[in-house]
Amino acid sequence: MKVIRNKTRVVNIGGVKIGGNNPIAVQSMTKTDTADVQATVAQIKRLEKLGCEIIRVGVPDMSAALGLSKIRKQIRIPLVADIHFQWQLAVAAINQGVDKIRINPGNMAKDNLAIVLDKAKARKIPIRLGVNSGSLKSLPQNRYEDKAAVMVRALAEYIRIFENADFRNIVLSLKATDVPTTIKAYQLAAQKFAYPWHLGITESGVAEVGIVKSSVGIGALLAGGIGDTIRVSLSSEPEEEVRVGYAILQSLNLRNYYPELISCPTCSRAQIDIISLAEQVHKEIKDHPRAQWRLPLKIAIMGCVVNGPGEAKEADFGLAGGKREGLFFRQGKIIKKIPEKEFFRVIKKELAPWRR
Repeated sequence: MKVIRNKTRVVNIGGVKIGGNNPIAVQSMTKTDTADVQATVAQIKRLEKLGCEIIRVGVPDMSAALGLSKIRKQIRIPLVADIHFQWQLAVAAINQGVDKIRINPGNMAKDNLAIVLDKAKARKIPIRLGVNSGSLKSLPQNRYEDKAAVMVRALAEYIRIFENADFRNIVLSLKATDVPTTIKAYQLAAQKFAYPWHLGITESGVAEVGIVKSSVGIGALLAGGIGDTIRVSLSSEPEEEVRVGYAILQSLNLRNYYPELISCPTCSRAQIDIISLAEQVHKEIKDHPRAQWRLPLKIAIMGCVVNGPGEAKEADFGLAGGKREGLFFRQGKIIKKIPEKEFFRVIKKELAPWRR
């Protein structure tokens, strides 16, 4: 089944276009001190290697803002400055040549916000207009109005301010730590506004929990056609955010980034060690980004005759296990029978022609 995406306006972020029919972009945020240019650039380069397409950095003070041009000159992907409270930092970041800024307008006085909008308009860079549940200033208007509705109401007010200033180079976001609130907020707002949407579950937690929350929340919205760029927010290394982001998109057939590995969970019918083999193959493919593979590529590793032959036939190549041996399939045909000790060697050899 193909996901039918909502039509949104196209916004250009330093050469990466989001919205419209453009691919849903995966982004992350650095965890370094932005003022430490060397450390920040090193982290961004690692993320670039994994396929991160947009990078955001926190700008808590002027020393961080004044280092942005040095960072921008050393990286390939668009640089986004995350600004709160101090309009002077937003202006400094724009002057330093960033490709986008992210602000919460509720954290700035209207006069100061107008200065930021004028500067961004002059430099022709977009602004992500973000509302987070944790920074809401408004309260429910009545006892029936929930947090999602309050978030949308706040966003609508901010959009009105931007549009009154004739500023429409906008990306929108509505993030909460609670998954149902986030989903409802985006669904309500997507009916009202055609600007591109940045998706995420804010402060989703450590990887074990945050991956699940982010996958459920972001995945539900994407499956409903909402979303133009995503960030998986984890209390973990940013590399993990990028991997999970692409896994979410690939699970919905929205992007192809890695070879797709299908493996059975095993049960008492399995007479081969599926778990170890699947982990070996996963490790072989996971650290090689899209540029290193001819995609799409589907691999199946199955443990028995129940679903094994069917899944292996539908894959580009695959294995259906038996008693300490297995049938090897390629393009739907049985090629040969191989002993268990040869499984990984054969699969690794089969992967070679698929590498660029």
